[in-house]
Amino acid sequence: MRTARRQPTDTTPVWLMRQAGRYLPEYRAIRGNIAFLDLCKNPDLAAEVTVQPVTRLGVDAAIIFSDILIPVEAMGIHLELGDKGPHFPTPLRTAADIDKLGVPDPVEGTGFVAEAIRRTRKALNDSVPVIGFAGAPFTLAAYMVEGGGSKSYIVIKRLLFEQPELAHRLFQKLTDTLIPYLKMQVEAGASIVQIFDSWGGELSPYDFERFSLPYLTRMVTELKATGVPVILFGTNMTPHLPLLKRTGADVIGLDWRVNVDEGRRILGPDVATQGNLDPLHLFLPREELDARVKDILGRAGPIGHIFNLGHGILPPSDPDAAKFLVDAVHRHGTALRQGVALR
Repeated sequence: MRTARRQPTDTTPVWLMRQAGRYLPEYRAIRGNIAFLDLCKNPDLAAEVTVQPVTRLGVDAAIIFSDILIPVEAMGIHLELGDKGPHFPTPLRTAADIDKLGVPDPVEGTGFVAEAIRRTRKALNDSVPVIGFAGAPFTLAAYMVEGGGSKSYIVIKRLLFEQPELAHRLFQKLTDTLIPYLKMQVEAGASIVQIFDSWGGELSPYDFERFSLPYLTRMVTELKATGVPVILFGTNMTPHLPLLKRTGADVIGLDWRVNVDEGRRILGPDVATQGNLDPLHLFLPREELDARVKDILGRAGPIGHIFNLGHGILPPSDPDAAKFLVDAVHRHGTALRQGVALR
């Protein structure tokens, strides 16, 4: 929390995107008996899974176990979530489809997320902060319009370019849903929130400024008004960093496609950064993984940097490698603050 506010700390904090997931055997033991979506909706099990990486890895935050598409389902579109990713059997394709979507009461539609946060805080005895999260309007719309993941994003982009007013209507409805959803998480005890614009990097800077930035800015502004810091993350976002700064987010997540010192130079000193190890670097020999950690920490400096991966941890990853990574970040982060040159 101090790092997100660019305040001094005794070491560099670290957490990992998707740190509660399939790479952990204790997660697989639970997941083997329940469908993914049902697990998300079970507060006791969601809290148990959220706590697992804190216990095993010693990370400095717990991100609530959920999915960015949970509030979308509550809007009235059928969602299927499985090991092959999200699927919408009846994607949004017409104005009538979009007009049918509701703006749900967050407690009535997704109150299980808030309850999972409360149970997680109790289980952790507030030893580390709980991160709440949501997807960004463009990213969620891309799933809803495409019907799932995509390589070309041709359907959502055609909507933007051929029917921009309809696209904005969808983004507005999503934003009206997501802000109360995140505020509910804060009220339940989330100390910080992250917004995932996972597919925003698929847009040109011109289109990102037009179709994503206004909604991200509104979300950040309203969430910061609650007093919690806001992290904004997306992949392939290096060309958009000046735009992301304009949202007012406290922390900007960087993927591995930009050196963290270059990202910090673009963003300036009044924004904290998060990242940015390539998730596949967890497959490196330990000494090489240690060297990558030192390089990132040396580039980032001692103030305003939360260590993370540049995207989510992958299922084949070794939990022992993740534990080694966390320990290395803490060890070298402490040395960095003691004046040891890491580069």
